[in-house]
Amino acid sequence: MTSDLSHYSDRDLAALALRGRQDAYREFLTRYKVPVFRLIRSNVGDEGDAMDLTQESFVAGFAALGRYDGERPFRVWISRIALNKCRDWARRRAVRSFFTRALPLESAYDVAGDSPAIDVEAADRAELRRVRKAILDLPGNLREIIVLRGIEELSQAETAEMLGVSEKSVETRLYRARAKLRAMLGE
Repeated sequence: MTSDLSHYSDRDLAALALRGRQDAYREFLTRYKVPVFRLIRSNVGDEGDAMDLTQESFVAGFAALGRYDGERPFRVWISRIALNKCRDWARRRAVRSFFTRALPLESAYDVAGDSPAIDVEAADRAELRRVRKAILDLPGNLREIIVLRGIEELSQAETAEMLGVSEKSVETRLYRARAKLRAMLGE
């Protein structure tokens, strides 16, 4: 029962998937796995964690597919799930970080051994890392706006819908995020 589903709408694909068509799930992955991965990687910074969170996002999305509103783009819906997974990941990371810092001094030697080697790469790669770090250091609500508008190039309306806020809020947060980034980067 495998056929080319690339011309099907998101709503039609969801209906097929809910009826047990595995090729419909594969089509969703084909369409949206890369943009969801980019969105997550831009939020968490680590490629391995981003791959895990992408998988978790699709598993959760497919499990909740019955609640998907076919009137809206699937990309917006699955991206909201992905952003929630990023928020959960950040909360878990903050808790782990607290306990790591609370380790006895004897454990500090193990942590110190994980520091990165001296950077000998080209200046533009170093600058890219500096900007990525600054983006990761932004508060979550500002980081999401920068990622969605600046990196994923979503429209203001798409970003507002994805985050469940007004377009004016998107505009305000984007202004604040850019100002904070400029200050962090010393520009």
